[in-house]
Amino acid sequence: MQMTDSRTIAASPEMVWAAILDPEVLKQCVPGCTEMSGSAEEGFEATVVQKVGPVKATFKGTVVLSEMVPGQSLTLTGEGKGGAAGFAKGGADVKLVPVEGGTELHYDVDAKVGGKLAQLGSRIIDGFAKKMADQFFSNFQDAVEGPKPAEADGPDADAPQAEGGEAKKGWFKKLVS
Repeated sequence: MQMTDSRTIAASPEMVWAAILDPEVLKQCVPGCTEMSGSAEEGFEATVVQKVGPVKATFKGTVVLSEMVPGQSLTLTGEGKGGAAGFAKGGADVKLVPVEGGTELHYDVDAKVGGKLAQLGSRIIDGFAKKMADQFFSNFQDAVEGPKPAEADGPDADAPQAEGGEAKKGWFKKLVS
């Protein structure tokens, strides 16, 4: 399964780069991630619980970052084993392009599955893989930028701005500001 897409993130390329290398940010962004450890230099180990169609599995795997050009691009390569459910492998080429108002994040994703998961059929797998990629990059954008105005209409509608009239920041932006 292959997929290409992009998102504009309201943050500098340096901030987006720092976030994509941070294991805490990655743990928050990977749907179903229960554990994440390691570093950008040595790679990450993760545990992810997911349900694909009728198959629910706990995947233990690794993610390696390579071909890193600081502030510009990198390749994420991952592999996870889910016991009897099978395995998942994949990668993403990520490019950061400065644009007015932030950074455009381009990604090309390639994913493969085997075992029981492969028996579910390509329509289910492709839909699931697209949903996972969209969810990851949406979570990543929210972690860096903060809540969108529509989300601020909830219980905290009175507080979409921080003290001094400044717009709220994403939790990662708060850490590095």
